[in-house]
Amino acid sequence: MRAAIIDGKARAAALRVRIAAHVAHFRAQAGRAPGLAVVLVGDDPASAVYVRNKSRAVAEAGMAGFEHRLPADTAQDALEALVDCLNADPAVDGVLVQFPLPAGLDERRIFTRIAPDKDVDGLNPENVGRLAAGLHGFAPCTPLGCVMLLRETLGDLSGLEAVVVGRSNLVGKPVAQLLLRENCTVTVAHSRTRDLPAVVRRADIVVAAVGVPRMVRGDWLKPGATVIDVGINRGDEGLVGDVDFAEAAEVAGAITPVPGGVGPMTIACLLRNTLVSACRREGVAYDKEL
Repeated sequence: MRAAIIDGKARAAALRVRIAAHVAHFRAQAGRAPGLAVVLVGDDPASAVYVRNKSRAVAEAGMAGFEHRLPADTAQDALEALVDCLNADPAVDGVLVQFPLPAGLDERRIFTRIAPDKDVDGLNPENVGRLAAGLHGFAPCTPLGCVMLLRETLGDLSGLEAVVVGRSNLVGKPVAQLLLRENCTVTVAHSRTRDLPAVVRRADIVVAAVGVPRMVRGDWLKPGATVIDVGINRGDEGLVGDVDFAEAAEVAGAITPVPGGVGPMTIACLLRNTLVSACRREGVAYDKEL
């Protein structure tokens, strides 16, 4: 029996409908729309596509979008000055600087410069610490989307064993923290893990986020496991994930496809974080289940 496909596109669309309804409520209460500022430096084609998709989603949700496009030779001080302006702008509830930045710009200085209460990408060290401590903050959008898909697929995650393959600051570490909040037993595996297939084979939940095409094979999986594939790798065959989908679908109970799995949830969660930021800043009630 083949695995059930976790349709991230459909689930993201449903979340965006709920967000748009909340945006309308916020506008009625606050007299303005939630605002997201997106900064793109340089002309990286993939980044330009991401920014275009985010801007379209912001408009469709009824939010205010503020797009700033800067040349690749923008100086560090100039970029930081723009971030400072956006931090101070009362119409802006979320600030997102599209990474990667062109060579010569220090990404760490930028994401630590974004005000924590507007850091809807969840990269500021204060939000990282708040996530680890179980306090209110912003989790990165992709990990948040992964856990939403898992909850909708499996319901209560308490007691399940989860293996996260990858330890990046953007996905691996924060998704592990979110799974701990769900009372999973979590192992973070990586390139130095001994007998990685055996570690993965223990898992009820596998989150693959290593950036290596088809690294996780079907015989690595426990029968019936739920697999979340975060990988987006471009090759001769188009987009493929970090999981060998054809093999994994013969073993897993449920699996996200690439594309159409985690990606759409990332943008939906960006809208969600922006809405939550706006509500907190204006004192407007919002659905904690968003």
